Amino acid sequence: MKYRITLIPGDGIGPEVTSAAQRVLEAAGADIEWEVVEAGAQALEKYGTPLPEEVLESIKRNKVALKGPVATPIGGGFSSVNVALRKKLNLYANVRPVSSKYGISKRYLDVDMVIVRENTEDVYSGLEQDIAPGVAQTLKIITKVASDRIARFAFEYARKHGKKARGKGKENTLALVGKTNVLTFVYDLWERAFNEMGEK
Repeated sequence: MKYRITLIPGDGIGPEVTSAAQRVLEAAGADIEWEVVEAGAQALEKYGTPLPEEVLESIKRNKVALKGPVATPIGGGFSSVNVALRKKLNLYANVRPVSSKYGISKRYLDVDMVIVRENTEDVYSGLEQDIAPGVAQTLKIITKVASDRIARFAFEYARKHGKKARGKGKENTLALVGKTNVLTFVYDLWERAFNEMGEK
C-alpha cells in the first residue's frame, strides 16, 4: 500500500535530517509518496509568511507529516511555526515515550514512562509584550477546557497503552507535574482538572 505523506524539509539542518529519515523509511520498505511543502525562513522569504496555507492543506489532506526543524525569525513579529501548527491543527498533546533499551548504556534501569505535555496553552499562548525598557512580559494562560482535554487524553492514553506492572509492589501510576507551591492559581486549576478526570 502506498502512503502519501507531507514533507516539510525545514531550515538549517532540516533538509539533511529529513532526508536521512526518508532513507531510513525507504530501507524499512515503506512505500511513500512525498508531498513536499515549505515552511519557515525559506517560506517567509518566498511567500511572505513562514506558514503558507498550502502547508496546512497538505497536512489535513494527507493526515501525516514529517517535519524538519524550522526557523522562527527573532524579533520579527512572527510566531513560531511549531506553535502555529499546533494551534491550527489542534495538536494539543505532546506525547514523549521514555524507556531504557537493552544494550545501551544507561544511568537508570527499567525506565518506562510517557510524558504528556499540553502543547497550546501556558507560555505557548504567545501572549507577550515589552512593558518597559529592558522588561518583557509573557502571560501564562491555562484554561479549564484545555486542562480537562489534556487530562482526559493522559488518562485515556494510560488506559489504552497500560502495561502490566513489573516486580513486586510496582504499579502503573499517572502523575501530574506542576508548580502549585509557586503558581497557585494556574496550577490549582490544572490540579483540579486532573483530579476530577481521575475520579471519572
